[in-house]
Amino acid sequence: MTEPRQRPRRGQGELEALVLSALREADGPVTAGWVQERLGGDLAYTTVITILTRLLGKGAVTRERVGRSFAWTPAADEAGLAARKMRKVLDAESDRGAVLASFLTGLGPDDERLLRDLLDQAHGEGED
Repeated sequence: MTEPRQRPRRGQGELEALVLSALREADGPVTAGWVQERLGGDLAYTTVITILTRLLGKGAVTRERVGRSFAWTPAADEAGLAARKMRKVLDAESDRGAVLASFLTGLGPDDERLLRDLLDQAHGEGED
């Protein structure tokens, strides 16, 4: 008798990334059942709900009541989510100046130039 083959465990955050990707493909707010179907029905409904609830706690998704369930929407695009993660890390440190200085010294010339341009644009918009 052969043993059933087990699927390899997914990496940490991989399920969250899959769920967020599915939400971004939607035309609007969707149910957990829709997300489950979009992911191929491979995950239990309760697992999808757990992942969505964790993402809600992280501020990565929003939800609105629709009848007796919820409709879910990504809170931001990928760039917005990455920026949120960066702010969260920065907010957790006591010496923000040191963290930012270390970040800046690690940037390549192109990224440094882009950051300077973005800062100039932000300051220019604030002067109107």
